Amino acid sequence: MAPKQLILNAFDMACIGHQSPGQWRKTGDRSPDYKDIDYWTNLAKLLERGKIHAVFIADVLGSYDVYNGSIDPAIRSAAQFPVHDPFYGVMAMATVTKHLTFGVTSSTTYEQPFHLARRFSTLDHLTKGRIGWNVVTSYLDSAARNLGLGENQIPHDKRYEMADEYMTVVYKLWEQSWEEDAVIRDAKNDVFTNPKKIHRINHKGEYFTVPGPHLAEPSPQRTPVIYQAGTSGPGKRFAAKHAEAIFVSGNNPEELAPHVAEVRKLAAELGRDPASVKVITLLGTVIGDTEEEAKAKYDDYKQYASEEGALALFGGWTGVDLSKYPLDEELKLTAAGSNAIQSALERWSQAAPGVEKWTPRTVGKHIAIGGLGPTIVGTAEQVADEMQRWVDIADVDGFNLSYVANPGTFEDIVDKLVPVLQDRGVFQRDYVGTTMRESINGHPGDGRLNKDHPAHKIIADRIPNPAPQTNGKAK
Repeated sequence: MAPKQLILNAFDMACIGHQSPGQWRKTGDRSPDYKDIDYWTNLAKLLERGKIHAVFIADVLGSYDVYNGSIDPAIRSAAQFPVHDPFYGVMAMATVTKHLTFGVTSSTTYEQPFHLARRFSTLDHLTKGRIGWNVVTSYLDSAARNLGLGENQIPHDKRYEMADEYMTVVYKLWEQSWEEDAVIRDAKNDVFTNPKKIHRINHKGEYFTVPGPHLAEPSPQRTPVIYQAGTSGPGKRFAAKHAEAIFVSGNNPEELAPHVAEVRKLAAELGRDPASVKVITLLGTVIGDTEEEAKAKYDDYKQYASEEGALALFGGWTGVDLSKYPLDEELKLTAAGSNAIQSALERWSQAAPGVEKWTPRTVGKHIAIGGLGPTIVGTAEQVADEMQRWVDIADVDGFNLSYVANPGTFEDIVDKLVPVLQDRGVFQRDYVGTTMRESINGHPGDGRLNKDHPAHKIIADRIPNPAPQTNGKAK
């Protein structure tokens, strides 16, 4: 059996440091240049040289204000603050590449589906089909306060109920509103688009009323590749129904394996091919020509790591304010909020058994480099070995590779890790197809939703494909 071909994405965000706060202070780190167009175009050219599948761009719509009950720690340490809109850098990167694709995070909670559908259709057109949408429902209370929802988020499970209907709306707009041959460009008769081929969707649901029609003509993929990040019960069910690729994280493959298996099982129950749901896990790397060099590089990074920034991120990710505990006192699992802490500590204890005592300080140190995911330190061969272990045990299909230093981490991935993976026959030597869907599925010429995707069932009255064409004329 041929080895599984890995999907490799570069994990970034339009901010400083992303998962590794404090590294902006180190000479050579360019993440503070996130606001300059050259930062994004140079990164894109580097990644395409390494045949990396995509830039996966995270986003948040609020600030991290749980730690110490204040936004100040995040502001001081540049912990995902400031942060730009993720959409605009995509076009800059697209203009200097031909094959690199782009996964963009956008929330279903704070934007109407009619508007979002047009934005993604526009990007899909302008990139010639190189777009994916990382569907999130958002998790920061600060976003809710700033976007008109008051002091508290919409309850977690209700956000997923809304998101499910949201997907129905955008599928109708992307897949149903325009027939394939609606645009005829008949200059002689002054008809650009045949009105009979454009349809209102007339959606009336519990949360959304959208008559349509869609404002954009069909793009190369129609529907962008659907990514989804969420491992709660509702998140897994949402992923099984909608996602073509899911973004997960775990400290070790043994921990992650049952979650992957559950999503694949749920997808199969919906009539989908479980293997068609690609599972992409978070991974950090510190690579050296020797193991000693890699460890020395990691030790150097530790000098710049911001514990305060890491604890600010932890507060936003978990909702737990570790400032309530003495900095060097072992965390007491009987204290308020300990369920979230205990869950995290159990995972970290497996991943870092050498830590004798978990205190707020050691938590900060642990996640200050690479965030909540694992960071592999070693030679390219050692990193490749560990990646294969994740594939074998957890059945993942690829990795969202985070950076410690940018572009240094990605340069090491392209110049050191990629050749090893290619020599082992587990990573592409050239791109497949022209769209993101072709790229991650490995099927050139097939840029549309898979036939077993539930969108086809959701849209029961989907407009049929046009009559087959021969020499420009219908048969």
